[in-house]
Amino acid sequence: YSIIERFVKRTQEEEGPVGFLIEALGIKAREVISLVGAGGKTTLMFRLAKELFLSGRKVVTTTTTKILEPKPEETSSLYIDLDEEKIRDFVWRHIDQYRHITVAQERLGSGKLKGISPNLVNELWSSQEIDTIIVEADGAAGRPVKAPRESEPVIPTSTTLVVAILGVDGMEMELNEENVFQPERVSKITGIPVGEKLTDEAMARLMIHPEGIFKGTPSSSRVVSFLNKVDIPNGVAKAKSIAKKIFEKKHRQIERIVLGQLKNDPPVAEVIFP
Repeated sequence: YSIIERFVKRTQEEEGPVGFLIEALGIKAREVISLVGAGGKTTLMFRLAKELFLSGRKVVTTTTTKILEPKPEETSSLYIDLDEEKIRDFVWRHIDQYRHITVAQERLGSGKLKGISPNLVNELWSSQEIDTIIVEADGAAGRPVKAPRESEPVIPTSTTLVVAILGVDGMEMELNEENVFQPERVSKITGIPVGEKLTDEAMARLMIHPEGIFKGTPSSSRVVSFLNKVDIPNGVAKAKSIAKKIFEKKHRQIERIVLGQLKNDPPVAEVIFP
């Protein structure tokens, strides 16, 4: 087998059937997808990239913040360079060869990669050879719940789809530094005092508030809420309760809510529409 054939074969063996996430998220033929929120962004990025890759599409994965360096089985090519022109040229020259390229500017400490500028994402998108760019546009330090800092999220203007992720394991958790990224901001947005437990109403408010997870979403972008970790005890019931509260708030851009379990197969349990 060639490198690419081995990558496809291993992916098919490990990931099983292809298409769950593509269909659930309503992915179109060409997309720039920005992932925001907390509770599974990096896992979603590389699982979705594999599905797209195996369906024959050419994919670029990257970040405008920081991500953990992908394992060899997560991407068929990793290119790192401080010079963004070199990154752009490498992708444009080699996307047909590798079909899935991950790009970053440099290796940082603790196994993380420094991302690229949103302008470079827009430049890369000008090539009709690329079918999908997936951007991790937000950081959460591994917590299931977060509120964005003033400088976050970093969503490229070319984004066609924003997927906002929230871990349902955060519901009924105590609002503190251990469980929540930026707990004071979360408290301000949700009205839940630090030290109290997060409710379904608070989780929904965090999702749709102007300073919440969807902050900075281009008005032209479609929006999907992804409630992850529904495989925990009572996870589906918690997710449906949060989903009901989200839809009650009638956010004009949210077209669907996906109930996900990204560490399992299939990665999607259910899709709920308004």
